[in-house]
Amino acid sequence: MSTAVEYAKDFGADLHVATVLPDFGMPVVRGFFPDDFQEKAQSDIEDKLAVFCDEHIASKIGAHSVVRVGNVYEEILKLADEISCDLIVMASHRPELKDYLLGPNAARVVRHANCSVLVVWD
Repeated sequence: MSTAVEYAKDFGADLHVATVLPDFGMPVVRGFFPDDFQEKAQSDIEDKLAVFCDEHIASKIGAHSVVRVGNVYEEILKLADEISCDLIVMASHRPELKDYLLGPNAARVVRHANCSVLVVWD
């Protein structure tokens, strides 16, 4: 996160901090969760992400928290297009062999984004 904050400060940009929840409403998994689970989980994450942004980022730059539901890389790409993003900064774990075969979310974002992508190893 610090890399994204530094870039935003250096370039006078706003930072959109996004997280993507899995879609628990899919027929395969819907029956394993209470009816209102998706809404409660999303509301809880929205509150926590907003607090995180306020406490750790907002005093330094303009920060916006965004919670999406769905496929991680697809939702990141949609958001980037919606806000006319100039740069996507995302964390990624160090790749393992299976990631080269299956493709992690970061790799998919890099391949399909309409803007530059900076991947920061965590």
